[in-house]
Order: sequence, then structure tokens, then C-alpha cells
Amino acid sequence: MLRHDVRYPGKTSWSKSFYVWLGTLNFGYGPAPTAFTEYWLAVEASDQRLDRMNQALPASIVGWRFEPVVASLLALRGIDAVSAIGLVAEIGDLSRFDHPRKLMGYLGLVPSEHSSGDRVSRGSITKTSNAHARRLLTEAAWNYRFKARIGRRAQQRQRDLPEPIRAMAWKAQLRLTERYAALQKRGVQINKVCVAVARELAGFVWSIGQTATQPRQSANNYSSAHE
Repeated sequence: MLRHDVRYPGKTSWSKSFYVWLGTLNFGYGPAPTAFTEYWLAVEASDQRLDRMNQALPASIVGWRFEPVVASLLALRGIDAVSAIGLVAEIGDLSRFDHPRKLMGYLGLVPSEHSSGDRVSRGSITKTSNAHARRLLTEAAWNYRFKARIGRRAQQRQRDLPEPIRAMAWKAQLRLTERYAALQKRGVQINKVCVAVARELAGFVWSIGQTATQPRQSANNYSSAHE
């Protein structure tokens, strides 16, 4: 499509309307229509394979010792079943971190530091350790550009969760949407905004993970996560 300078006039690619638009394209005669159709079929096959995997993932964790943690993380905005399973699978037992800052450091979401004598300068994030978990949180952070709200799907995901976890997820929304808006208003580059929000989101992931496994310590876990 790029080679033939064919560009989608809509706003969002790979949506239902985008696929309908693909069906209207005409590349004339020669090898171009065949090449386009083969590429399209390959994309559809990949989409179908991804859908099958996404549908199989929730069933694969039934009975897993971290299943309650995965279910609790679904209360957070921007985290669906696939990303929740991915986070827990990549990070493991969240209780092995005795403070959320240690989880942030493990995920490489803390600024790098260069010291010389009494002078301390901070640079970009360290990007150490688990890149996949870091990417999942950074992608989730994009969702906090919208105003805080609990939509129909979020209500369904939170329906069977304990009140402390639902309350924590709502506080996360209020805090992180405000944080996103404040940084954007200051003119901070958008990728840096998402990294900053992802860093704080990691703190809420830690808190909810602690609460899901140790309900009695929920209040202490939440307050210590944001000291």
C-alpha cells in the first residue's frame, strides 16, 4: 500500500472500518492485486492465531497460585487479561519485593544516576531487567490520557473483586490521569509522560498484588506504596 501511495483516510487502522476499506481497494492488473491479497490473508491468519491464543490464556491459569493476583490486576485501567497474565508471568511473586520502588527498579523504570563528588545528575530510565513487563506497563499508561471513569467493561471485570482492590484501582485512576494531564500540560514529551505514569502504575500493581495475596495487610501496603 505504501509503495502504491495508498493511504487510509480514516483515523484508526486495523479497525472494522479499516478492514471494510481494504476490501474496496483496486490495484488494477498485474502482480500487485495478488501480492496485496496474499499479504491481507497473512495478516488475517495472524489475527486469528492471536485471537485463539488470547482466548486460551485465561483457561490456562485456572488453579495457578497467582490466579487471584491476575484477577485483581484486571481492576486497573489499561490492563486486560493478556497483559495481567504477562505481568505476573514475567515478574513472578510480587511479595518478593518489600517496597514498590524495588519493583520499579527491577522493571528498569527508575531514572539512571551519574554521581561525581557532590554532584548528582539523573538521566533516562535504566531499562534494566524485564523489557516485556516494562513494555506492558508503558502501553497501559497510554490509557490514562483519558478522564477517570469506570466503564461497563471495567465494571464487569471488577464485579467479583474485593472492595479494597476496587477502591485502590479507582484511586490509581484518579492519581494517574491527573499525573498524565499535569506532565502533558508542562510540555513533557509524550513518551516520557507514559514512562512516568508507568512507573507509578508499577506501584499500584505492587500494592494490588500484595493485597490479593495478603488481604489483611491491604491498608499498609497501599500507604507504603506511595510514601
